[in-house]
Amino acid sequence: MEANKKWDLTALASIPLIMTLGGSMLIPILPTIEKEINITKFQSSLILTIYSFASILLVPVAGYLSDKLGRKKIIIPSLIITGIGGIVSGLAAWLIPNPFWVIIIGRLIQGIGASGAFPVVIPTVGDMFKEETDVSKGLGIIETSNTFGKVVSPILGAALAALLWFIPFFAISFFAIISILLVIFLVKTPSKEEEEKKDNFKVFVKKIKDLLKKEGRWLSGIFIGGLITTFILFGLLFFFSSILEDNHGIEGIPRGLIVAVPLLTLCITSFVIGKIIGKKKFLMKWIIVAGNTLTIASLIILSFWDNLVFLTTILSFAGIGIGAILPCLDALVTEGVEKLHRGTITALYSSMRLLGVAIGPPIAALLLKSGTMAVFYTLAGAGLAAIILTLLLIRPKKNHPKPA
Repeated sequence: MEANKKWDLTALASIPLIMTLGGSMLIPILPTIEKEINITKFQSSLILTIYSFASILLVPVAGYLSDKLGRKKIIIPSLIITGIGGIVSGLAAWLIPNPFWVIIIGRLIQGIGASGAFPVVIPTVGDMFKEETDVSKGLGIIETSNTFGKVVSPILGAALAALLWFIPFFAISFFAIISILLVIFLVKTPSKEEEEKKDNFKVFVKKIKDLLKKEGRWLSGIFIGGLITTFILFGLLFFFSSILEDNHGIEGIPRGLIVAVPLLTLCITSFVIGKIIGKKKFLMKWIIVAGNTLTIASLIILSFWDNLVFLTTILSFAGIGIGAILPCLDALVTEGVEKLHRGTITALYSSMRLLGVAIGPPIAALLLKSGTMAVFYTLAGAGLAAIILTLLLIRPKKNHPKPA
């Protein structure tokens, strides 16, 4: 990897870390929020969901603008908006007697900001390096930062909430400021010579349509795979946090620490896989299949047991499976699209991932009413669908630089 790009990569890696904190820091404290503002489990899941739903439609817009105007010009304002949303939610929780809907508005603003932050990071990494091996390593680091945020967030969220339950809402604004400074000072914009000619919107749309028509088969497999993977992940996280509270009476920092265990295995796996996949697209495909197989096996095994240690251990194996899938999907979509339209295509991919994040918690909340078996088998069925789609749609060709 090019040594002079390491500081740029460090600054960019702060963005998924902070965006993940904004999304996941609330997971272990949702039962506390339910008690503090007197809302249902389904309503509490919406506090997570609205953050992602806000981004889904706006991410492609951010992707296009980043292709047209430049990555950095989209990332910095987006981080500022994210910080504002955190302040709105925090002040509502602190000062308003019945704050639920104002908290939702603040989370909506956060989601709007997030739409132009993390999703634009992926194509930015693709732009930074010429070699596909370096791109894969860089994306592995980005995905690791994302998953490391998921490891830290339940612990940090629980610790901050132990002081005052609404402090986690404010924390994202503080972290966003740090990321803004890192991006301003460490991420270098391309020189004029490196900038490619930008198409007007009409030409751009035609080229995107042509690209999707030509490459739609393998792209749809990756897009749906990203949706299913994050759906399973966030459905499991919501389920795990709820079970720790309802069935085992575990609250506060201990709950955050336990939730972090399977996320730690996910983080380590993403880092390792990002290092080894390089530009081996056949290997990426079969790692995706193996990761989904391990996740499904873990979910089926979980349906037979309710012991806390066993539950945490098997969920950690599911974390390994999911951690193996994500960097492979990132690398396939980023390396398979030309730089000029990389921002838009990876933004569409990010939208699908965010849709999975958005629907995971509320669907898990509804399924829990029918028991834990309903959660396990629904998520396992989704994983099986991901395997079938991967085998049918993602078919890398030998001696060809792009998936086909």
